[in-house]
Amino acid sequence: MGPTGLLGLLFFLLLPWSQVYASRGILRSVVIKDPPTAKDYCITYNSTWTTLPSTYTNATFYRLLNLSSVSLCSRSEVPSLGFENMAVLVMDGNCNILDKALLAQENNASMLLIASKDGLPAPKGNKSDHLTIQIAYVKYGDVINMGQVLGKDIDVTLYSPTFAQFDISLLVIFLISVFTVALGGYWSGLSEMEDLRPSPSEDESDRRKKKDENVTFTPLTVILFVVICCVMLLLLYFFYKWLVYVIICVFCLASAMSLFNCLSALIRNIPYGRCRMSCFNKSAEVRLLFLAAFCAAVSVTWAVFRNEDRWIWILQDILGIAFCLNFIKTLRMPNFKACVILLGLLLLYDVFFVFITPFITKNGQSIMVEVAAGPSERSEKSDESYVEVPAESQATYEKLPVVIRVPRFQYSAATLCDIPMSLLGFGDIIVPGLLVAYCKRFDVRTASSSIYYISCTIAYAVGMVLTFVILMVMKTGQPALLYLVPCTLLTSSFIAWRRREMKKFWNGGSYEIMEQTENAVNEEHITGEAQEVQ
Repeated sequence: MGPTGLLGLLFFLLLPWSQVYASRGILRSVVIKDPPTAKDYCITYNSTWTTLPSTYTNATFYRLLNLSSVSLCSRSEVPSLGFENMAVLVMDGNCNILDKALLAQENNASMLLIASKDGLPAPKGNKSDHLTIQIAYVKYGDVINMGQVLGKDIDVTLYSPTFAQFDISLLVIFLISVFTVALGGYWSGLSEMEDLRPSPSEDESDRRKKKDENVTFTPLTVILFVVICCVMLLLLYFFYKWLVYVIICVFCLASAMSLFNCLSALIRNIPYGRCRMSCFNKSAEVRLLFLAAFCAAVSVTWAVFRNEDRWIWILQDILGIAFCLNFIKTLRMPNFKACVILLGLLLLYDVFFVFITPFITKNGQSIMVEVAAGPSERSEKSDESYVEVPAESQATYEKLPVVIRVPRFQYSAATLCDIPMSLLGFGDIIVPGLLVAYCKRFDVRTASSSIYYISCTIAYAVGMVLTFVILMVMKTGQPALLYLVPCTLLTSSFIAWRRREMKKFWNGGSYEIMEQTENAVNEEHITGEAQEVQ
């Protein structure tokens, strides 16, 4: 595994939580004429501040007062007649949105709309109980469009369409994760069989090269690895707008190499088209050269169109699946002891950065959620923390690509707002996948009919179902490792205990070495006694 793979290893654990749902809503604008004209626009709001109806038919309309030329940060910007029962639209900036809302409410406004030129941030902060005015962000470009299409004398209201708790995207996420873990573990087992039974034509250099392609974790390297993950997460939290591009570049390189490794493993089994090309005393199959160009093109295409939410998620998921498969096959756990240390430490890492850090950060948000959501979802940050993509007509924000993401299909506002995504971090696939791969390799070495592999894979599927159930009950993002780690570790331990192989399963390869050494010593001892008797 080269430098790119080692760098990629540092960031596949940065998002070990499962789901993110943004507080999106709709601004319905109506002009009362014959016939009435209406148009909808996307807004963001804080669901803990404001409860919006699910349809506009149950909502109250207010006359819109467009003050987009002011920021409403001082009383001098309030008209002499005030905002009696109006929806006031002002510009973002110059002061806190809660200060704007308080000033608007004191002058009898019923709704405050804040026009933002930097996308749609989420209103966050500590709102006082007496502040009851509705608050929402709207894009400045939509404000201009509203005036051009509807003109003046506009009535507006806010509503947030409801969607079913269970969405087909959860089923897609489940199938992707279980398929990747099962296939990665099976591939690792095939690699173990090849190592145990090398072909007669394979020389020593080929065996050494095959061995170098795999990386084995020891308990010490596991601990160092978790420490590096913590450091990387903190660096991303404080220096997101610079490091996000480093992660994107690493993902492009690592995913292209992983896709090549996955597809080349299939192509090499095809007995056709094996013509070779020589250059600088080295030769390579032409079909593999074309495959390398294809994988590079796929990665570059994702990099160019990475902010196109309508379809690019398919490409990202393909690259992500290949990335996870390659690491599950390449990274080898030497024994169950190392698996317990790795999964246990990462479980603590997951819980700490999701549940404990909100008590430490100033804005009360967990470090994991803030890094996962990106700068567009952060609170109490200056405008400098936003990362804009100049090529887009509207300001967008770079997101870390280390997730499998699938759009929610049952969402009526998808044509207006950014498509809400169901997310699963790479770490939630790779970390349990390493245990599944170890179980498969142990099955190969002990000829145990894949009992460990099948049981651990089923346990992973059960853990994913449990994660989704808790997600729908709690209605908030969940650290999936909190449920996946106990399910997989306890199941593997139970199988080893029932088969009376816990010592062998716990020590792994080192047990086999110890057993072979003891057998050799016993044989020498028996041989020596036989010679003395003679």
